[in-house]
Amino acid sequence: MTDRDREILEFERSWWTLDAPKEGLINERFELSVTRYYQLLGELLDTPEALEHDPLVVLRLRRRRDRRRKARFELPPQERDGR
Repeated sequence: MTDRDREILEFERSWWTLDAPKEGLINERFELSVTRYYQLLGELLDTPEALEHDPLVVLRLRRRRDRRRKARFELPPQERDGR
């Protein structure tokens, strides 16, 4: 796990305590586009090293990712009921 990987996990643990929009902080702190940041974060969340380094953050972010994926691919309730 790289120093940047650790910094990303630390940022995810505490960004909400900072008084600025997350997207701006990502660009300023990591010099990455928001899209690239989330690509790297997604890859990082799947590594055993990240889970070992910060299990609470990694598991929370995995759950959030899984909920979003599920919501994206599920039919809205009215379509499931045939309405």
